[in-house]
Amino acid sequence: AVALLQAAQTSAVGTADASLRALAKVVQVMPEPLRHKVDAVRAATEQLPLPGAAMPVDTRALTTLAQACRDRERVRFGYTAADGEVTERLIEPHRLVPVARRWYLVAYDCDRGDWRSFRLDRMSDVRPAGARFAPRRLPAEDAAAFVRNRLALSAQRHEVVAEVRAPAEVVSASIGRWATVEPTGADGCRVTVHADNLDWAGMALAMTGHEFRVTGPPEAVAHIREWAGRFARAVTVSRT
Repeated sequence: AVALLQAAQTSAVGTADASLRALAKVVQVMPEPLRHKVDAVRAATEQLPLPGAAMPVDTRALTTLAQACRDRERVRFGYTAADGEVTERLIEPHRLVPVARRWYLVAYDCDRGDWRSFRLDRMSDVRPAGARFAPRRLPAEDAAAFVRNRLALSAQRHEVVAEVRAPAEVVSASIGRWATVEPTGADGCRVTVHADNLDWAGMALAMTGHEFRVTGPPEAVAHIREWAGRFARAVTVSRT
């Protein structure tokens, strides 16, 4: 049963047509309770066409959410945010969206009074709340568009600031549209890199090919300092 539900996950993220046809044939001969679960996963899923295969998720959580989407039933679960905070959530599930290697649930958060997207791998103790709800209007074209917009906003959560010893026009040409470049003189500029992770920001600055000094935020300074030590150790010649 678990293997078949994992196959349903794979089909939902748009793998080869042969896999879809094979799954469809298997579903026809499944026991009725299991067939309803697989059908619920397929019916509650919207595809966002980005590369990659979905990471494995808790099959029971996936089917519980899919059936709740279908039946318009509220759900409770524990949720671990990016900063590690754990909260209990009561939501009205709308649709499941696999994106690259992760699964997201688009839902109305009853406690916060707003629409949210939740990563399934951060959920725990997913369970029906035993209450039905009337569907609400999603503030987006569809669930896939909602997740795409949320990811676009979170993709720029770091703003790394650095002073670069090169003319602004030179740095701007090499670093592209992912940064703001402001001249500080004829041979220098201030660069603000918008990135979803500190590694990418460090690489972007290094790719300018010029000397630079990171001035903030503190976590970026510490991250680049760690990089510097790692690279220095990589070229250290041992003495015998």
